[in-house]
Amino acid sequence: MMTHLRAQGHDILGVSYDRGFRNLKDDFDMFDVPGLHIVAIQNRVSKLQTAIKNLKSLTGGISKFREFKETVFNCFQPDIVLCDFEPLTAYMATHRDLPLVSIDNQHRMRYMEYPCPAPLRKDALVAETVIRAFVPKPDVSLVTTFFFGDVKNDRTLLFPPILRHAVFDAKPSDEGHILVYFTQEFESFMGMLREFPRERFLVYGAGREGEEGNLTFRPFSLDGFLADLASSRAVISTAGFTLMTEALHLRKPMLALPMGGQFEQELNAHLLDDLNYGKNGRTADSESIGDFLYRLPEYQAALESYPAQDNSAILAKLDELLADGCTLAREYHEKRRSKAEPSDAE
Repeated sequence: MMTHLRAQGHDILGVSYDRGFRNLKDDFDMFDVPGLHIVAIQNRVSKLQTAIKNLKSLTGGISKFREFKETVFNCFQPDIVLCDFEPLTAYMATHRDLPLVSIDNQHRMRYMEYPCPAPLRKDALVAETVIRAFVPKPDVSLVTTFFFGDVKNDRTLLFPPILRHAVFDAKPSDEGHILVYFTQEFESFMGMLREFPRERFLVYGAGREGEEGNLTFRPFSLDGFLADLASSRAVISTAGFTLMTEALHLRKPMLALPMGGQFEQELNAHLLDDLNYGKNGRTADSESIGDFLYRLPEYQAALESYPAQDNSAILAKLDELLADGCTLAREYHEKRRSKAEPSDAE
């Protein structure tokens, strides 16, 4: 998105943290802010470790916020804020009465109707509350999703997932291996994969290299990972949105292992299963793996009709919102402000 905006002649100042900041700082003018993190142990959110890590990252937050306010809003003086679920920019846009456009997949859970299993409905309400707290009053929500439900207001627009150009350029093939990816070490699951000696698993994210039986552990490499994804027979991974949508675009069935206590991943895995593009493996056991492998032809058949698309639709809408000094975005902004929205719940 930022590359496109710059190509269109817009002046950009990016705001991000950790990996997002590191990945963008060499190519764009960036400001580093504190960010929130999730710590997982054996694929389940650790509330204690998450709280500790976030308290550490927010040390010195007041001085950083003052620097953010001065650098981003007093010096740069933006005409509009485009927010990928980053709360500081969202709140400052509201404070400065600037048009705010959210571009993310999280707002599915606030502004889109979706099937939610009964055991997860309480978590769904909590997730919606958190989203509202992070980005209270978006004027327009450009929501990326692979499941298209009804929207709750006319300020919410649904688009296919945003993908990297490298994914569009990748040539899918089937070399027979199963790609396995974890963002945290998940040692207990490694033992289950060894119960399927006829399968070859290429494992990323385990923190080591080398071969152990039917498991080949790979060091992280952006290009190497994408090549292994494109040439895989299927994918086993936590249920993050980015890898899931890349796998779907390349028509790779996925066994999604949602992180316990993380509703967004629970929803991703449920919707994937609902569309029959893969299996919700929230039980994370040998039976789930075996069932997934057995049903691969069924998932592959369903994926033949997956509507793989490029980024052109959301880019066109973004250009429309920003045209003529952000005229359309400002119209959305004035329309939202003029409505009686005591809770902004719609």
